[in-house]
Amino acid sequence: MKVALFFHALLGGGVERVMINLARGFVSRGLEVDMVLGRVTGPLLDQVPPGVRLVDLGVSRMHSALPGLVRYLRRERPQALLSALDHSNVIALVARALARVPTRVVVSIHFNTAQVIQHATSLRDRLLRVWTYPTYTYWADAVVAVSQGAAEDLIRYSRIPPEKIHVIYNPVVTPELFRAAEEPLEDPWFAPGEPPAILGVGRLTAQKDFPTLIRAFGLVLKEQPARLVILGEGEERPGLEALVQELGIADRVRLPGFVSNPYKYMKRASVFVLPSRWEGFGNVLVEALALGTPVVSTDCPSGPAEILEGGKWGRLVPMENPRALANAILATLSEPGPPPGLRERMVERFGLENVVDQYLAVLGLK
Repeated sequence: MKVALFFHALLGGGVERVMINLARGFVSRGLEVDMVLGRVTGPLLDQVPPGVRLVDLGVSRMHSALPGLVRYLRRERPQALLSALDHSNVIALVARALARVPTRVVVSIHFNTAQVIQHATSLRDRLLRVWTYPTYTYWADAVVAVSQGAAEDLIRYSRIPPEKIHVIYNPVVTPELFRAAEEPLEDPWFAPGEPPAILGVGRLTAQKDFPTLIRAFGLVLKEQPARLVILGEGEERPGLEALVQELGIADRVRLPGFVSNPYKYMKRASVFVLPSRWEGFGNVLVEALALGTPVVSTDCPSGPAEILEGGKWGRLVPMENPRALANAILATLSEPGPPPGLRERMVERFGLENVVDQYLAVLGLK
């Protein structure tokens, strides 16, 4: 049996890592796996598992991928196709209709609908319910939401029948995660005996709200020595660098940019912090917890509260509140370590094997 995974490119985001992990899991179950991309490019290209065939549609914008995807479906006729993100999802559904093939198409939602609409900066996002959700309602065989909060939000903002929506958490905990975390890290800030290293990871965008983390870190420094590293790249970099200078903490803060292996940093960090205004799920929280690193997160919609089971596995704080975030970081730094049973719980809920089973069922391949 053949399954196709359809999305734009192998960029450095959480969605792309999820699709790579799913591809690895499908291959391990004996499926033929095609990764059908708008363009075969991106920093995660070298992480594509052996046995996965890359199909390059050769387009820079996803709306241009429609003819190529139609030809692919007619030629290869995979039993199932899984797409990710709205622009890819709509193209996948239209392509299946034009190709007139029996391929089962499942679309996946990796964000919080209300927040995307509320913070929309493009006409496409503002019209999300108009141009996207009718196709899901009538043409998708199933819709996967990556958290219960994302599913509830999707139901609230669309007419998709609830029985068509399946909540499947992201397959974050894999053997590759633990192997990558063991790679050597040549960074003196994370060496034993150094002041605590606080870590943030994500795109430098308004959604991730790293200004709140930087301001909270400034408050932490008034109580004890520490250092802050934020891994990621994005349009907010100039503003973040200016804020660091304004607070006079440039010697304690680094923004190294995108790194292909953030896990070796996660494993050695004293605290991992997610300061987001919204998420679809929050892969990085699970990754840090699985590696035994204490975490602090905003209680943003949606995902973190589900991952942390209401605060059982890490502190939840209000969004955009530097003082509350600083207090949580300081309290976490004073604790001896993660609670017992943490790694086992992360494997149970977010391990690759369990998640692959759920996807195979939804894709009709089990």
